Amino acid sequence: MPLVETEILNNLIARVFTIESIILGDTKRGYVARYQGHLLGNDSAATYDQLTESLSPYSLTPLFHEENDKQVIFLVHEAEPPELPKVSKNIIFFLVTLLSVLFTGAVFESNLPETVSFGVLAKDALIHIWRGAPFAISLLSILLAHEFGHYLMGRYHKTKVTLPFFLPLPYPLSILGTLGAFIQMKERPKNKRVLFDIGIAGPLAGLVVAIPVLLYGLSLSELAPLSGTGMLEGNSILYLLSKYVVFGKWLPEPTSYQGVTPFLYWLRYLFTSFPSPLGGLDVQVHNVAWAGWAGLLVTSLNLIPMGTLDGGHILYSVFGKKASKIAPFIFAALILLGSAWQGWWLWAFMLFFLGRRHAEPLDQITELDPMRRKIAFFMLFVFILAFIPVPLVVYG
Repeated sequence: MPLVETEILNNLIARVFTIESIILGDTKRGYVARYQGHLLGNDSAATYDQLTESLSPYSLTPLFHEENDKQVIFLVHEAEPPELPKVSKNIIFFLVTLLSVLFTGAVFESNLPETVSFGVLAKDALIHIWRGAPFAISLLSILLAHEFGHYLMGRYHKTKVTLPFFLPLPYPLSILGTLGAFIQMKERPKNKRVLFDIGIAGPLAGLVVAIPVLLYGLSLSELAPLSGTGMLEGNSILYLLSKYVVFGKWLPEPTSYQGVTPFLYWLRYLFTSFPSPLGGLDVQVHNVAWAGWAGLLVTSLNLIPMGTLDGGHILYSVFGKKASKIAPFIFAALILLGSAWQGWWLWAFMLFFLGRRHAEPLDQITELDPMRRKIAFFMLFVFILAFIPVPLVVYG
């Protein structure tokens, strides 16, 4: 880097930063210059914006870091503007997912005997595919609210994000007709506040739709004794409360508390699905209620505090790089929960290989403000309420 340009950059940095040491970088090191010292002002977010604007004519981007109780500014070359995928891809994936979820909903609405072959069931569902509309509209409304919560918050903060990509997977490969949806951040968020806002917007928007859908769906559902064999949707605290609001009972209602207090019975049943409440009353869920329950499940899965999941974004926003120290405890919890539902072992496997990296902001010095910290702990409370320890329960 020419000496004149070095002096100009040093002067720009010195306007906002007490420089204690300078290291000039190169392509191998991945930065143009490294400055160690302390910011002059107390508002690091405003300082970052000011410095970013000053460095723009030189096609440089500042990175704010903290190393060994010292504040560090790296100057790196501006990244090429990210290319967003064509909207046509998002539309195609959504339409295929719509058909997949409609088909799955139509299967659940079928009046054919359980003994018929899948071929007959599938033909009937395709002929009467619009029977799946209540389920499809309910579930996709929740997923759309969740993903567009992320998308609109990203646009608000001028962070480039993709439109939602929906993942179709029809029955019998999936009991929901979809693997869900996701968006991608095509560039690093400016600071932890932006990362927090984008991460939290999805679960909040999804819950705003999921809870009314669930309550309405439960109002369409009926109570009946559990008998024979089958599969039940698992319970969370929020789902138990929703059923109590609609029916005035804790469901599924056991025939006996097995000699323990009701509190201990429900605590055991919540985390193990045992003992099976055969003979007792339970909700025969309407398809709309099934979609609302799925919305709670999707929200709780996304709030798992790992990697690039929504919960991982929130965790990193609060604790920064210390968030990685929490990962072993999350893995241990998932492996332990796998003794009651083996699907958690698959989740632990996927998160171990795919979910350990966090979306690191450009400015890692600016911390969350007090209000965002309060909201973060509120979302921890929401996660506890919505989390379903045993998502699917086989009985009989």
